[in-house]
Amino acid sequence: VDVMDGSFVPNITIGPAVTEAVRSATDLPVDVHLMINNPDQHLEAFADAGADYLTVHQEACVHLHKTIDAIRDMNVRPGITLNPATSIGTIEDIIDYVDLVLVMSVNPGFGGQSFIENTLNKMIEIVGIRGSKDIVIGVDGGVNINTIDKVYETGIDVTIVGSGLYNAKDIKNRYNQLMANEQ
Repeated sequence: VDVMDGSFVPNITIGPAVTEAVRSATDLPVDVHLMINNPDQHLEAFADAGADYLTVHQEACVHLHKTIDAIRDMNVRPGITLNPATSIGTIEDIIDYVDLVLVMSVNPGFGGQSFIENTLNKMIEIVGIRGSKDIVIGVDGGVNINTIDKVYETGIDVTIVGSGLYNAKDIKNRYNQLMANEQ
């Protein structure tokens, strides 16, 4: 569930009510990706709406460790997101406290952007830092039929494909193509 506030990112999207509707429609894990300023002010609303994961941007958190602790205290799994230009060093001290690391491979806020190639190195580095720890590593942005093989080669766990799937003329066929590339 992509939540955007029109401030941290230029677009505006959905809030806790939609998250609650998604939660009621599925037993699958619900990951709420907060692309918002001051995420601490909204954690409880999204936890109450049924989020299984609350993923915040390192760049939006003044006291990141405190934010991660607050998420965990709500019995929700904390995640951290890095924008393309943000150094991995900014999360090295917190990575052992999160359950998910999401690498943005575009600048967040709008679908349909081109994949930023140098984020592949960031994915490889985070996979190496993770080692054998139980941390899910994902990528979001610009993943499509032309980039998915390179993404899977990094060793990450989850790819988020938006317009690379939904802009296809035949979505079912494109889904099957993307899944055929999964390793």
